Amino acid sequence: MTKVAPSTNSKTGQENASGGYMRSIIIIGALFFIFGFVTWLNSLLIPYLEIACELTKFQSFFVTFAFYIAYLVMAPLSTRVLTKFGFKNGMSVALVVMAVGAALFIPAAMTRVYLMFLAGLFIIGCGLAILQTASNPYITILGPAESAAKRISIMGICNKMAGAAAPIILGFFLNLEDADKLKSEVLGMTDAAREAALNEMALQVIPPYIGIVVVLLILGYWIYRSSLPEIDTDAEDETVAAANTGKKSVFAFPHLLLGVFSLFLYVGVEVIAVDSIISYGVSYDIALTTAQYFASATMVAMVVGYIIGIIAIPKYIKQENALKFCAILGIAFSLGAIFTSGYVSVGFIALLGLANSLMWPAIWPLALADLGRFTKAASSLLVMGIAGGAILPLVYGALADIINSQQAYWIMVPCYLFILYYAMAGHKIRTR
Repeated sequence: MTKVAPSTNSKTGQENASGGYMRSIIIIGALFFIFGFVTWLNSLLIPYLEIACELTKFQSFFVTFAFYIAYLVMAPLSTRVLTKFGFKNGMSVALVVMAVGAALFIPAAMTRVYLMFLAGLFIIGCGLAILQTASNPYITILGPAESAAKRISIMGICNKMAGAAAPIILGFFLNLEDADKLKSEVLGMTDAAREAALNEMALQVIPPYIGIVVVLLILGYWIYRSSLPEIDTDAEDETVAAANTGKKSVFAFPHLLLGVFSLFLYVGVEVIAVDSIISYGVSYDIALTTAQYFASATMVAMVVGYIIGIIAIPKYIKQENALKFCAILGIAFSLGAIFTSGYVSVGFIALLGLANSLMWPAIWPLALADLGRFTKAASSLLVMGIAGGAILPLVYGALADIINSQQAYWIMVPCYLFILYYAMAGHKIRTR
């Protein structure tokens, strides 16, 4: 297989000449679309399973915990998978693993066992951990370093367009109007009637997840048969090689470690914003049939931010400055959601999509800068940071039960403050 060395200047070399560069962009874009679709189904699954499995708010957020904790568990193994199979075949393996997890939703729905749903989500997350470990450094170093955030922004559009469509498409298969009625009527039903109604509700997730299994397997075969080039992440130019002399592990790079923590916080607040907004809207007595579109609004706001990033980075704004601006917006919109109410407050949560949009594209290249042969291990460490999507939403869910859904959003403010620090100073630290 052809190996492509990472770019260190503005030339894309042989990729542009052969057309391989654009083919690679299209293939990785398809991957970002599919894992965006699977990931952001959770925003509707949380309130839906809360009803179908009779859960508390805290229990319902184990959907995000099971899904994102897989990144922490699987990320260290992801590097071994990629070392053994390479980037391309590793991506195919990841898609098959995801298909296994999606298939587990079928017996979970038939038995209405919440733990089985969580097991399926965990397995999907394991597959995504491999996929993320491969695809993010791949797109980061496929072209010029200074435009990495632009390429990741393009991938972000693929991801978030899928995320905008996901709850709407899933909602097409789920009878949300009946779910709204069932939520208000369930306490007055007999035990037998309640069980029958909840069982029927749970079975509605089977058809869309069968479709997801089929698509994942087809995409896995397509990637396996594709001409996607292998990237040589171990290549270093003379400057990077000299700087890395004597360094034995990724823990010798403080800017990476701070980047991992920033990514942990960023993923946490992004998942809170997207996966809580539907249930937050429901807390204001907004019908689930209306609230199902709120997560899509957050995704649309993110797409707007990605488009701005594609146009502006690096021509008008550096990726670290984009991260500063987004962190400031995150603080402002979080406070707006806390100190307003109703649709206005929900609107501020949706606008967090704009604040979050360029964080992922900026943090990855800033954290991976000058790592050379440590890139694969660093990528694995960054993917572990995605576990923020497991921990912080669970904390939010607990606070929502103890205080209320709105005041629980205070958890996001210090997270954005740390990300602002990383954008201003943390990413520049090179010695330890």
